[in-house]
Amino acid sequence: MKLAVFAFSRRGLDTARRAAAALEWEECRLYAPARLAGEGFEAVTGPLADFAGPVFRWADGMVFVSSCGIAVRAVAPHLRDKTCDPAVLAADETGRFVVPLLSGHIGGANRLARRLAASLGAVAVVTTATDVHGKFSVDAWAVEQGLYIDDMKAARAVSAAILEGPVPLASDFPLAGALPSGVVPGEEGAVGVCISWRRRSPFARTLLLVPRAVRLGLGCRRGTGREAVAAAVRSALEENGIHPAAVKGCASIDLKRDEPGLLAFCRERGWPLTFYSAQELERAEGDFTPSEFVRDVTGVDNVCERAALLGAEKLIVQKTAGHGVTVAAAVEHWEVRFG
Repeated sequence: MKLAVFAFSRRGLDTARRAAAALEWEECRLYAPARLAGEGFEAVTGPLADFAGPVFRWADGMVFVSSCGIAVRAVAPHLRDKTCDPAVLAADETGRFVVPLLSGHIGGANRLARRLAASLGAVAVVTTATDVHGKFSVDAWAVEQGLYIDDMKAARAVSAAILEGPVPLASDFPLAGALPSGVVPGEEGAVGVCISWRRRSPFARTLLLVPRAVRLGLGCRRGTGREAVAAAVRSALEENGIHPAAVKGCASIDLKRDEPGLLAFCRERGWPLTFYSAQELERAEGDFTPSEFVRDVTGVDNVCERAALLGAEKLIVQKTAGHGVTVAAAVEHWEVRFG
């Protein structure tokens, strides 16, 4: 995680150092006007808004030890979207108040403000409606849990609805612990939240949240190209209603370790690829689709189903074949946790 901290006065330099030390991010850069730069602070050159552009694109979080107006004018020309903009905060130079200005939920600015305020002995001035009313912030929670938000407009609809009354939640995964304020179990309603590895829409307006919990098992003929692997996987996902964002990774037998098409396909999608020996695949427990031909070639009666299930809980797609590729899918154990 990358943090940028700006200060514009001598007193602000000390608060900036305290902020950087308190947050302890993996990489932190400190900035100040040229007249104050040095001792760990890089010099701000040229107009602040121009200088801040590359920093805005680099950082995951930005703290301005300044007025809110200076911070807003610095970042305003560079705003893109709440799903990718960094968290932006303003803190006064004495460290009495910390104000999240941008990406309060998805970017984590609200959480960052509270953490920084606690360290500085300051007050976090959080103004987002769900936080003010003590209601569940579904988008912030989804990001914390590593869930894919399928529709940001639906997320906004849920945040608006939860201020008026309880919002139903449907889940393909077990719920661990009590539900947060404003959320009730349910499978129908005008607006609701669904947590699933499937493309599922039980409500009139559904916010689908997708955990990375599906493992794909893959097999292929020698020399199968990347396009053929992609077509087979796409077909398997579509026919079984699996959301692509649910895929956590792929697995196959170690005989395919040097298969260019398979390697290129997984690399292109950023999906980690695990290889198992025939002996390891034999240890997978379950009912599999056997093939004597596959056993003669690989030493195990089924590659894709066994590879998918190793490390997972339940086989959700049995072997499907096409384009010289076999595909199976399994879902890992995953629980919905709040708090």
